[in-house]
Amino acid sequence: MAASPIPTPFDLMRLAFGTSAMLAEAQAVFTLRTLGLVGVLRADEGETHRMVSEKFAAFSEAQAAVLGAALGGASPVALAEAALVPVRRCTRANVARLARGAEM
Repeated sequence: MAASPIPTPFDLMRLAFGTSAMLAEAQAVFTLRTLGLVGVLRADEGETHRMVSEKFAAFSEAQAAVLGAALGGASPVALAEAALVPVRRCTRANVARLARGAEM
């Protein structure tokens, strides 16, 4: 059964909170990577390569998730949430990994 095409305010709030959390994590990743690249924090050898290559994987997963949800008749909010899941997984993992390297 297809989802309702009209999102409730709670649907929009859930999407907004998820997006806000992902954006905050992305900003933390940006800051930690910048500090690692300029030598303030420890950074792995392959960090510059990783920060480019991981985006392809995350966006490919997001595209596949959206396609699957769309073929299942999901609502527009559900499509956006499906796209957010793999990206958020990546940003959350990066914050955890880079924060471990920030411990001095």
